[in-house]
Amino acid sequence: MFFIKKYKNRMIVVSIAIILIIIIGNTSSERVSLTSIEKIIGNIFSPTQKFFFNVSNGISNFFTSIKDIGNLREENKELKSKVLKLEEENRNYEDLIGKSEYLINEKKLIENTTYNLISAEITGKEPGNWFDRFTIDKGSKDGIAKGDTVIQAIEIEEDVVQEGIIGRVIDVGNNWAKVNSIIDENNNISFRVIRTQDGGILSGSINGEVSGYLFDSKADVMKGDKLISSGLGGIYTKDMYIGEITDVIKEEEDLMKKIKVEPAVDFKKIFKVFVITD
Repeated sequence: MFFIKKYKNRMIVVSIAIILIIIIGNTSSERVSLTSIEKIIGNIFSPTQKFFFNVSNGISNFFTSIKDIGNLREENKELKSKVLKLEEENRNYEDLIGKSEYLINEKKLIENTTYNLISAEITGKEPGNWFDRFTIDKGSKDGIAKGDTVIQAIEIEEDVVQEGIIGRVIDVGNNWAKVNSIIDENNNISFRVIRTQDGGILSGSINGEVSGYLFDSKADVMKGDKLISSGLGGIYTKDMYIGEITDVIKEEEDLMKKIKVEPAVDFKKIFKVFVITD
């Protein structure tokens, strides 16, 4: 008993050391199966380990999802920006295609005209479907004066482009001018038939139609005859192309021969004009 009491602490240390050596030896060697103690410990801690693993994995996936959402939003923003840019380019191309015929005629007219032309764009118009009265972006500082004739480039035959009459300037500001077109019901223009040289007067109407009469009731005019401005009265520049006769009306009780005319200019689609200046 004296021996045990005297060497009790040493015996405990030695016992623990022996147990540890046995455990290390068992766990360090290649084994096919776990010990009973390891199985018990594994069964106790496995659910806990699984729980914490799932929580950790879930948190990691959550922050990864947030990062992915941020990336997707940025990519979506970039794609929307590209789509808007492509749509704008497409609109510009369509606009250019829609204006291609006019631009080609404009180029030909500028190359061949003998008049001093000032290019102007439409900035406003009176209510309605027709450009019977409208405003342009050029005025007195650009050399435009009241009474100047306003035209557009018109192809009257294949590869033949001429000044197609639109109207005349009725009011001028420093950087703007108002135009009264030939389809306005208060406007009159004297004309000459190219084929027969017969003359007459045309007037506009509230529905955008142009009609008039010939000075000679026996004039030999017909549907398809082309008209130009005669220059009588000095209101419009002479020899501007007006359009074609679409109908000839002769009533027995009426001493005048009446005509209906289709203007060469499309008065629903004017966006740019030329002003003839002195």
